[in-house]
Amino acid sequence: MKHYKLSAWPDLPAPFHRTAYRRMLHQMSQRYVSVQQLVQESGLARGEVLQFLDTLSERALLDLREHSTPPARATGPFGWLRRAFSTEGRV
Repeated sequence: MKHYKLSAWPDLPAPFHRTAYRRMLHQMSQRYVSVQQLVQESGLARGEVLQFLDTLSERALLDLREHSTPPARATGPFGWLRRAFSTEGRV
């Protein structure tokens, strides 16, 4: 899964001056975020978010990081307990 972060604050054309785009810029200025997080935060459609990311990418304003999803067994209220007593990867 790809995560995006701003490398510099952009000077964008008028169509991107809406609050939804400002929210995405704010999120990406603080941390790496996924497309799904940007869709939820902005309220825009996935296609609009992807188009915005393409615009930022064309201007070389994005840092991209690949994240893998954590294994399902490691999550949940007792994930730490399962990890502590897991024998996988032990010598």
